[in-house]
Amino acid sequence: MPPFLIGLIVAPLAKRVAKPLVRGVVKTSVGLVMEVKKAAQEAGEGVQDLAAEVTAEVVAAQMASGSQSGQGKEPPPGE
Repeated sequence: MPPFLIGLIVAPLAKRVAKPLVRGVVKTSVGLVMEVKKAAQEAGEGVQDLAAEVTAEVVAAQMASGSQSGQGKEPPPGE
C-alpha cells in the first residue's frame, strides 16, 4: 500500500483521537493555572496580614518605650 494512502486513512482517524486528547490537556492546564493563581493570591493575603501584625507590634513597642522614657522629663522646647 502506498504511503500517501496510509496518510489519507490515518489522518482523519488521528484527528478524531488527537482533538479530544489536546482538548483535555488544555482544559487541565487552564484548571491548574486557575488553582495556582488562587493559591498565590491567598499566600499574598497571608503575607499582607503578617506584615500588618508585625507593623502593629513594632508601633506598640515604640509607643511603650516612648512613654516609659518620657516619664519625669521636661518636654522639649516648642511643645
